[in-house]
Amino acid sequence: MRKLLPSVPPIVSASGPASSGAQGSDGKPVSKLAAGLYVIATPIGNAADITLRALDTLSRADAIACEDTRVTAKLMGIHGIHTPFVSYHEHNAARMRPVLIGRMRQGEAIALVTDAGTPLVSDPGYKLVRECVAAGVAVTTLPGPSAPLAALVLSGLPTDRFLFAGFLPNKASARRTAIGELKGVPATLVFFESPQRLPDSLADLAELLGPREAAVARELTKLYEEVRRGPLPELAAHYAAAGPPRGEVVLVIAPPGAEETAGADDVDGLLREALGRLSVRDAAADVAARTGQPRREVYARALELARDGTVAKGEEDG
Repeated sequence: MRKLLPSVPPIVSASGPASSGAQGSDGKPVSKLAAGLYVIATPIGNAADITLRALDTLSRADAIACEDTRVTAKLMGIHGIHTPFVSYHEHNAARMRPVLIGRMRQGEAIALVTDAGTPLVSDPGYKLVRECVAAGVAVTTLPGPSAPLAALVLSGLPTDRFLFAGFLPNKASARRTAIGELKGVPATLVFFESPQRLPDSLADLAELLGPREAAVARELTKLYEEVRRGPLPELAAHYAAAGPPRGEVVLVIAPPGAEETAGADDVDGLLREALGRLSVRDAAADVAARTGQPRREVYARALELARDGTVAKGEEDG
């Protein structure tokens, strides 16, 4: 992690309609936060990426509900915050939601954080917010770091319309189905991805989405932050050869139509070149990935060219 900035002492200021704050003569907080749920974004890598309002609220809350108390304790320790923790994660959420709501209805202020980034983005926190709303408990948010937004900004791809789609499925068949469902979405696509699955996911994306521009962002805001940009087939080839990267990964893919559509002459030319060194099946797969044309149609055309004898080499493998 980069060298951290000095921790900022808690301040008491107007932190939104859900708080009432003032400082005493000694500079210490003398007010209590209004009862309710405070959804607070925390850093995704660099501990200095936290807002003054977040530090203030975390220091004055009655409790901090967090995924992993060890992770949150490390961040709170850096900033000198000693608020008690309450464990709230996907395995105990159903049991803990009524407990937390009961505490808030009795006048407590509960801060909700995730291990990194903005709560509710790809985690079950939305259920707590939903039940707070249903119970008439006040909810407010303290915005801040978000890995999907950070990757989108760094990708160089269109930002006027985007879809965050979480993680692609683990199994290949389910993953390919999910990609097919998202293929026509007229927006930049943003995914979380496991480093171990990245090469396989990129291969499927290249085959099904064609040569769309994309970016693989990893270790955002950390010492070894890296963004690799290029067409999906190029990125797929790179990670197939290099293997899985290290660190947390966000994948950003351009919307449909951003790539140039290859014409029939372009496809034939590429097929003739590919058939000179590859089998019909492999040549068709290669050209389909490079042009974004339907693989079945490209394969049919490759068979025609091979049977017509218009290529010097190659083999039929129907």
